[in-house]
Order: sequence, then C-alpha cells, then structure tokens
Amino acid sequence: MGEQYIAMSNEQSSLWHDERERLQFAELVNVFYAREIPALTENATAEQLPRALLSLPYYVERAARDIVQGSVPLQLDSQNGTWLSPQKAQPKWQMDVCKHYFARHGTVGLVVPVMLSHKGLTRIVIDTIDQVRDNMIHCNQHGWFDCSGQSQKGVSTIMFKPAKALMVAACCGHQWQYSKAIGPRVLSLREMLLASMINWKNVRIIKKRSR
Repeated sequence: MGEQYIAMSNEQSSLWHDERERLQFAELVNVFYAREIPALTENATAEQLPRALLSLPYYVERAARDIVQGSVPLQLDSQNGTWLSPQKAQPKWQMDVCKHYFARHGTVGLVVPVMLSHKGLTRIVIDTIDQVRDNMIHCNQHGWFDCSGQSQKGVSTIMFKPAKALMVAACCGHQWQYSKAIGPRVLSLREMLLASMINWKNVRIIKKRSR
C-alpha cells in the first residue's frame, strides 16, 4: 500500500529539491504505513476502520512532506520515522509561570507540551488548545486544564508553558522512569503531524500555515 501511494505521488516530484529529499519522503511514508496500519486494525472499531484507512494516505503524505521540507528543525532518522536530540533532565512544573502565561496567552490552535506521569514513568507529549473559556483551557486529546496547567483529570497530567526544550523533548519521545532518563518512545502519526504545526521560531505563538 505504501509503495502504491508513493507512485501516486510522483506527480509532486517538482516539490523536492534533490534525490535525498525524495528518498527521505519514501522512507517516511513506508515507516508511517508500517506503524499506523497495525495500530488502526488493533484500536479502531469495525465501523471506524474503513474511514480511517481511507483518510490515512492523506495524513501520511502530509506528515512526510512537512517533515522533509524542514518544518521541524531536528535531526531526522527517516528510516525509523523519528527525531533525535540529546535527552536532558526531567522538566519541573512551575505553577506561577504557567498561570501567568496561560491567563494571557492561552489561544485556540496553540500547540502545548503536556507532561504525563503514571507508575513512575513520565513523558512529554504535545497537544493543541481547542477551547478557552472561564479561565479554563481545553486540549484536544487531554481535556480541561486550569490556567496554572493543572488537569481536571488529576495530578498525573500537567500542561506546561510552551518552551523549545519541552517541544524538542516531546518530538523526540523523551521519557523518564523515576526521574531517570530511559530510551525514547515512538510517536504516533498524530503527534508527527502536530510537530509540524509548532512555530519553531517562537513556540509561544501560533504558526501560520502557507497552505
């Protein structure tokens, strides 16, 4: 299926600057299909699966294209569909800093870092703000937070003020076990797409898409 879709995309060859970009695109498309199809068949219901498979080529190509054309300024491992960066210490939440920022700058469409902790395992993920009202912020996947970043789901989920180091950690799959760095996790296609929505020149404001 991946190879067929690459063939369908040959008409867009003028988008690539050189053979290296075309190779990276092909590698990313193949690895994304290899990851997403098993995940869909395992997690989607019988009713959801046909629709999800139908839309998959669009999202796979979009993610691969945005990555190859430089939307994410990180070292790319195209064969594994991951970004690479040295892992730093586990970040610490600063309630006052978050409250001061989100009370003024919580904006629909902004990509934000969220820290998830469970049974000693901590990771940073990215999500998008889709609602803001009554000093509360709602993220697309992780629900409601107050302006200090505290989740309504409990203390295991905390929203951070956007910072480049946090975005890098999230995009590279960095995680910690009892505050000690462990091997990175692999991002989902959704997360890969969100990473291309980050305004890497200034992670605290929304990126304006040119298309």
